[in-house]
Amino acid sequence: MSTLLEQATGEMMAAVEEWFVERLKRTDLESAVNRTTLQMGIFNELLLDYKPGRSMADDFQLADAEDFAPRRTPSRLDEAVVRDIIAPQLVAIVLAKLETLADTPLIDYRFNFRGKFQTAQGMLHLNLLDYVNEGKRKTLLERIHSYVTQKLEHGKRPTKKLETFFLSRHLLDPQLFPQPDIGWTLAQFERIEQLNKSRPQALAEHRGDIIRAVSAWAENQFLPQFYDVRQSSYRSAEYSLKAGAAPDAQALAPIDLLLYGAVMILRHEPSYAKSTGLKFLEIARELGSERAVRMLKEGSGTFPDADIHVKNALLECRANDVFATINITITQEEEGAYAQVLAFITHLLQAGFPKSYQIKLKSKVKAYLPIKGLAKSDTHRFFANALAHASLRPQLEAYARAAIEQFEFYADTEGEKNCMPGSYAVFGLGLLDASYFPLVQHYMANVDEEHQSVQDQFTAAFAEQHGVTRDSAPVLAACLRACTDNAKVRIQAELEDVEKLELFCQQLQGLDGYLVEHMLYPVWGKLEKLAALARKAEGRRKELLLALLEAASKAHA
Repeated sequence: MSTLLEQATGEMMAAVEEWFVERLKRTDLESAVNRTTLQMGIFNELLLDYKPGRSMADDFQLADAEDFAPRRTPSRLDEAVVRDIIAPQLVAIVLAKLETLADTPLIDYRFNFRGKFQTAQGMLHLNLLDYVNEGKRKTLLERIHSYVTQKLEHGKRPTKKLETFFLSRHLLDPQLFPQPDIGWTLAQFERIEQLNKSRPQALAEHRGDIIRAVSAWAENQFLPQFYDVRQSSYRSAEYSLKAGAAPDAQALAPIDLLLYGAVMILRHEPSYAKSTGLKFLEIARELGSERAVRMLKEGSGTFPDADIHVKNALLECRANDVFATINITITQEEEGAYAQVLAFITHLLQAGFPKSYQIKLKSKVKAYLPIKGLAKSDTHRFFANALAHASLRPQLEAYARAAIEQFEFYADTEGEKNCMPGSYAVFGLGLLDASYFPLVQHYMANVDEEHQSVQDQFTAAFAEQHGVTRDSAPVLAACLRACTDNAKVRIQAELEDVEKLELFCQQLQGLDGYLVEHMLYPVWGKLEKLAALARKAEGRRKELLLALLEAASKAHA
């Protein structure tokens, strides 16, 4: 055996041995698998990455060598040597380990051993071992069916997120269900949603696990049968239909699961994920799914026709949840037309229409809110038009409360003009009437300031419109909390009045120091400027400014 071969084999064996040794040091093996009956073991894969002079083994996806510039090395193994000499030795080592560990909590019912090797001919990827513990597999299947019967089919209580995490993956595992009943599988996913609908936050987590499981099934099992897939660390996967691909009806039987995943992504995932859902739909259409054609044209079919289309002498509205668009034509520019459209949209959102939607509007009126920095979009224009009718304000509030959702954004905004659904209605109502101040506070409590900044411009407009009063001060504080560091709110002159300064200070009492500093910055800038003002102040005004500085200084304690 050559020196290079001996050295490389020794490196790889040592890396594999170390992987098992390190995982056996865990003291929580029993407790980890006892959290749910749906977990048979902790680890189900081992990935070996060999480069001359370095071998790594781990249980997560190792980066592709193509992502990095190859290192200069004096010599490399021949690909045939890796396949014929080294690979069998590595498999023998892992099998020997599994013989003693397979029935312990360390190893799942199945175990996959893969490797990638830098050779003289290039990067070699090998699937070295697919191991299945038949005893554990049968036990797991029994537990899955027992869980479905007891907790889903006959259960009436919310389920646990961890259970959904494992169940959603098991139901799509070809080792467990080689010929899955797609209708039955979808029924289980829908039942999980039904049982958890009383807890919105938990429901979102359950849906997230289901979506990830279905997406993984689509990308790793279903679509590679018909498409060449090009993966990238920096962009979405690219799919190219294989030459001569002509899938038969049996091969396409699971396509309803692909469409289900597409709709789930489009309806429940954040805006940045929508492209994946649309891609799944386009692929289903390309594979010959008539249902996909209908969905792309008319929507998912989730909503009754009466909910997605209305037409009369005043207007026409047509909604498509697949593209998250609502097409509106205002035929008669009058209050009744806008009232009907608001009712149409609000009902759709309450029924589960994607909140990251956009309006495509045909209207002769082109009004916009008196706030700089907002997108001049059709969505903006529709709500500005509606705000011109005073009698519609209660309806606009009802719409806004149905639309507001953290981490969702109107589909026709991006970058610095990004804004949460409900923004235009809230901003317009908040500027018009103090009775909608609670709505503004509700909105600001849900703002994701990391991904939108239009609240900065609204806060400036709000301060200019309403000033600092007993009614507006709590709202102004809520706005300042949600502002970014780029906001500028010109209320310094008003806060020269001690009574108004007192009202402002009351809103910051009891808050963490970093938050106080954050809220002061749009008004005075850096704390040094506020300190300079405090030194020049007298009496009660000086006390209040020093109190603000003291509250903010806790951020640096």
